[in-house]
Amino acid sequence: MSGNGEARLWAARLLIGLVILWNLQAAFAFFAAPGRYTSGFELAGIPGQAAVRGVGVLFGMWNVPYLVACWQPRRNRLALREALAMQVMGWIGEGVILSGLGPGHALLQAALLRFIVFDGVGLALLVAALWITRT
Repeated sequence: MSGNGEARLWAARLLIGLVILWNLQAAFAFFAAPGRYTSGFELAGIPGQAAVRGVGVLFGMWNVPYLVACWQPRRNRLALREALAMQVMGWIGEGVILSGLGPGHALLQAALLRFIVFDGVGLALLVAALWITRT
């Protein structure tokens, strides 16, 4: 692989790695301190904390294709495409959920907007990684 190709490979890994780190940070935060996030989802008590911890577990699980893609972005383009598809699904799904909320849910709307931005940035980084690793 040429020097330019190697640099592009590492650039793609960096972009994918940023998404991984951001996802894992959210996973850890939701799992370790769910009480800090329950009100943003209009949840409370032990059931609310369990639900937020569950979202933390999901954030961790979702990273499997991201990790595979980061390891070998060119060789594992399918994993990169899967990660990209997951990111698109999250971004669109959060928008649909937000659009279906009626008035009176300011905290939940704010939480959904943060997720939309979160997934939108991740989406842009993964698209860039896919483009960089094209042959």
